[in-house]
Amino acid sequence: MTTLDIFADPTCPWCLIGKAELDQALESRPEHPFSVTWHPFRLNPDLPESGMNHVDYMKARFKDEAGIIAANEPVLRAAERLGLWINMAAIKRVPSTLNAFRLMHWAGIEGAQSRVMSGLMRAHWREGKDISAQQTLAEIAAGAGMDSQMVLRLLGTDADIDEVLTREAHARERGIRAVPTFIIGDANVVSGAQPADLWRQVIDELATGGTD
Repeated sequence: MTTLDIFADPTCPWCLIGKAELDQALESRPEHPFSVTWHPFRLNPDLPESGMNHVDYMKARFKDEAGIIAANEPVLRAAERLGLWINMAAIKRVPSTLNAFRLMHWAGIEGAQSRVMSGLMRAHWREGKDISAQQTLAEIAAGAGMDSQMVLRLLGTDADIDEVLTREAHARERGIRAVPTFIIGDANVVSGAQPADLWRQVIDELATGGTD
């Protein structure tokens, strides 16, 4: 097996696109060699625990309506090409993702990380749910085959907050500055949302021994 470490935030639109592209490649290569691990990397680490109004957030980042439209257009175009449904109107707040990454940490123990990441992205981008809310996270956990009551109990404590923050700090120390970032075999770094064809090429090269 070849490790594929992914640093991504479920509220990052290009992480959504990048995951969809990767998923297409993996589905078309069911014998792929990747052992996938998702790692915490908050897109907005300075957000308050309560998050931020989505419109205010977009204005703060992109200044005005024209800037917001220009930023959203390539995302929506890529989503349409991939058959994804992004419901921008449903998103009322940009949430802190610390609790989401705690759930991802526990999902890793149970081998459910990719299912949970899919659930987080669907809840945020399609359903406009607050993925910092404990009940929402418990529902996502249940949908991924985890024990929702156990997740609720853990979320009601400080369990593994330090673990998530330490792992994120380590990623930044390694030089990771943006999401999504992929590390293949603990050696080759691929930044940004990459097309499915690139991932198929990587998988095929690994299968023939053509990639370190």
